[in-house]
Amino acid sequence: MRPPRMLAAVIAVAFTLLTTGPAAAVTAGDEPPAVPSDLATTEVSFRGDGGLTLRGTVLAPKGTGTRRPGVVLVHGAGTGTPRTKLLGEAVEFARRGLAVLVYDKRSEGYSLFERSYGQLAGDALGAVAALRSQPGVDPAKVGLWGLSEGGWVAPMAASRSADVAFVVLVGANSLQPLRQQAWAVAAGLRKAGVSGPLVERTEPTLYRVLADGGMFPEPYYDPAPTLERVQQPVLGIWGVHDLLTPPRESPPLFAEAFERGGNRHYTFRFFAGADHAAHLTPDGGVTRLPELAPGYADLVGSWVRAVTSGRPPAAGTSGPAPVQETPTFAVPPTAWWESAWAQLAALVLFVVAFAGYPVVALVRRLRGTGRAPVSRAARLLSGGGLAVVLGSFGYVMYAVMTGGKLASPGPLLAGRPVAWLALQVLAVASLVAAALTARAWRRERGPLPRGERARLGLLLAGGLVLLPWGLYWGLLLP
Repeated sequence: MRPPRMLAAVIAVAFTLLTTGPAAAVTAGDEPPAVPSDLATTEVSFRGDGGLTLRGTVLAPKGTGTRRPGVVLVHGAGTGTPRTKLLGEAVEFARRGLAVLVYDKRSEGYSLFERSYGQLAGDALGAVAALRSQPGVDPAKVGLWGLSEGGWVAPMAASRSADVAFVVLVGANSLQPLRQQAWAVAAGLRKAGVSGPLVERTEPTLYRVLADGGMFPEPYYDPAPTLERVQQPVLGIWGVHDLLTPPRESPPLFAEAFERGGNRHYTFRFFAGADHAAHLTPDGGVTRLPELAPGYADLVGSWVRAVTSGRPPAAGTSGPAPVQETPTFAVPPTAWWESAWAQLAALVLFVVAFAGYPVVALVRRLRGTGRAPVSRAARLLSGGGLAVVLGSFGYVMYAVMTGGKLASPGPLLAGRPVAWLALQVLAVASLVAAALTARAWRRERGPLPRGERARLGLLLAGGLVLLPWGLYWGLLLP
């Protein structure tokens, strides 16, 4: 593991807990899902990108007749997401007369550190081929439905193959993934009442460092060139209370890309009282209910039948205006001095400088060679500095982990989390302690032993670097 990724792993260890176990050659989900008795099911397996075997279930209305349109459901973000995650949508779409293939998402080649939208698009095309070969399915009328991350994947797959007859996007994002994610977490913090440098400086900074350290795959993927190549009819659906994708900014960028590519067959629809996945939400997008927004499944069914019958609607947008309280913001790549390499160097310095001071004192005491400190403030600098560095990383990671949809920053005081305020106070106290320690050393009578000079010099070096580091991360900003 290269050093920047080592840093990212340290400051984002909580992220690692979200990943699944070792990747398997075949995804999980051996047991077929329970499906309502009014629908027929068929278990299928197919080859995804790179020859990986993927498994899924085809749901369709019972009975025979003319061959029906089909749709493949593409998951949002997550490793090895089981097909049951989208079973509600699959059931409702099947009840509208569609043959629906929902499959278990891959875990091999997809993790916190590794991700390829191109690979996921290959999986989706494998699913399209599998559904086109099913009895009762019209192979010329099979399309893709993509949720969230699937909103990047489905258009990519459609741009590669004429076998895709249409595209349905739900909660899709037309911005760079890093920009979308940084906005979503910041919006969650603001929704929880947080203001100030934690949400304005610290959170975006963390995502930039994570991306530089390799902890955020494909951070600067630009979907626009892919969208310009999509020539199939597109149905875009957003809940007005989408807290994970900017619902006011994304649709116009989709439309601009389609127009540049000459595609005028796109339909955008906003649903009231709905969240990121177009499910009902009772509290502005925080809680997702099992029920789909009224009219959502009906729209998908009627729209698919229309476009596969040669009646694609002209470009248009309908529904209530989406709610987006704050705009997205740029999250540019780091400069050399703020890169993961630089942050790793600072972290090593802090640990050695602040933790080394008491360790040397303990060793001396055990050997019976201890001596009085130059200043008691040195102890505060050592303990306080270490607590500030480790505590701020830990708290920011906690805030980021709980930042999507609704953060849990803890008690607030004037829009600042009390825990963060305590770290800010401790950071200031540590800098004051550094100044007092330096003054005491300067006033020390007689030369200090070489070892003590080295220990104090290293400690003060940590205190000196703590100043710009604290400013950069927002700890020392009001």
